Amino acid sequence: MQDTYKTIESSAEGYITEKKSKFLSFIFPVKSPEEVKEIVDEHRKKYYDARHVCWAYMLGSDREEFRSNDDGEPSGTAGRPILGQINSYELTNVLILVIRYFGGTLLGTSGLIKAYKEAAEDAIKNAEIVEKTIDETFIIHFEYLLLNDVMRVLKQFENVNWEQDFQESCTMKLRIRKSEFQRLHDNLSQIYGVKIEKH
Repeated sequence: MQDTYKTIESSAEGYITEKKSKFLSFIFPVKSPEEVKEIVDEHRKKYYDARHVCWAYMLGSDREEFRSNDDGEPSGTAGRPILGQINSYELTNVLILVIRYFGGTLLGTSGLIKAYKEAAEDAIKNAEIVEKTIDETFIIHFEYLLLNDVMRVLKQFENVNWEQDFQESCTMKLRIRKSEFQRLHDNLSQIYGVKIEKH
């Protein structure tokens, strides 16, 4: 089961020039289309004198939500090559923006594709790529008497994290990577008196 994905730790920048056109590139970690819109709008204002602000993003651990935008460049010459680089590095939860200052010489379709691709790649190469796990979260409730039994099960799993709330009875919020979730769930459900609820 695939339960990891690649993203970036923090934002980074890149830069290339092609026939006097300048391409400034930026990569950001993002979680939602709303966040993408905010960053794009902010950069449009900041670089108001640039000819084009082109971008692409991909979201979700399954990498199924994505969009690209050519911002007035010929169709498919900017947003798609940027998205292509996100794909070739297998990244998700990222936005890449490439801002173009026109240098007076037309680059033609293949020249544009190459320039946007290289600018996007330069930003990616300057970013720290990290692998994250896809986690499942669930909550368990039990009486104090069962605490030792529950802890014995939890200690068999390296990747489990928990928050506990022990008042009259015990409540624990558990987080574990997806591929180990079922085994942990099954082991805990064998302890008589442990109630499990999906978070």
